[in-house]
Amino acid sequence: MYAAVVDAFGQPPHYREFETPQPVGEHEALVEVVASGLHPRVRSQATGTHYTSTEELPLIPGIDGVGRLASGGLVYFVLPDTTMGAMAQHTVIDLRRCIHLPDETDPLLVAAAMNPGMSSWVALRKRVRITPGQSVLILGATGSAGQLAIQVARHLGAGHIIGAGRDATRLGLLPGLGAHDVVSLTGAAADVAEALGKAASHVDVVLDYLWGTPAEEAMLALARGRADPGQPLHWVQIGAVAGPTAQIPSAALRSTNLCLMGSGQGSVPTRDILSELPALATEIAHGTFELHVEAEPLSLVESVWTKPVRADGRIVLTPSMT
Repeated sequence: MYAAVVDAFGQPPHYREFETPQPVGEHEALVEVVASGLHPRVRSQATGTHYTSTEELPLIPGIDGVGRLASGGLVYFVLPDTTMGAMAQHTVIDLRRCIHLPDETDPLLVAAAMNPGMSSWVALRKRVRITPGQSVLILGATGSAGQLAIQVARHLGAGHIIGAGRDATRLGLLPGLGAHDVVSLTGAAADVAEALGKAASHVDVVLDYLWGTPAEEAMLALARGRADPGQPLHWVQIGAVAGPTAQIPSAALRSTNLCLMGSGQGSVPTRDILSELPALATEIAHGTFELHVEAEPLSLVESVWTKPVRADGRIVLTPSMT
């Protein structure tokens, strides 16, 4: 078979021949890959920088996708941490980590949206369990996962949604997705802090896709701007676009009822993630959420790897395209 293969960390994968993997366990099956999303999580996997990386090479990247079983049925699958990923003509899946899709499902949309949508869906259903009417602040709302988070929060019943980010043009798109307020994270630190504190004075949940310095500053701004310091503030750390570490201000912990947690592999049991897949896939298939899909042939993976992508989009690699 042909696959996208990482032979050295820090370099784009090469499209080349690779031995076809074979099922071993009773729950394994070989599938023909229809589509696999090029997510930030996949990029970090391919550079060896993700916290789950074993630094083992060669590596076929890709953590999820849509495949076709030998019976002809379509499935969405999530792979375990493995060097035999989804960006290949075939891959081996665990049948316990997949869901069957209706024949009319758009496999490109599912492959593009499940991973970024899952980040907020799981956070708001398994880490915080949002209740109707609560207020949600999304740090990093201008990225594709952040834009989906606005839509997911709205769908799950959030009463007030605040989107915060840097790109002015993309911030202007957020109200159309369901954001009630937007806050720019550019400009003087004092002005940003004032705007955040004012907009999020009653916020219940923060979905943080940024971390780093923006999280430090936002955490302190929210602590100082709370209308009721005793009101629980659940801060869910999901992504680290702005940096892998942050210095947590002690004042934020002492002056407000702040609960800091993460949402991702490990902090959410695999069984809990898998239990949410059917409901999310159904909403995606029904067109509940907006996401632009850019389909590219797997054979062009080396050039596509560094291709700029729209802020509201995801690249999906398809082995069958030429």
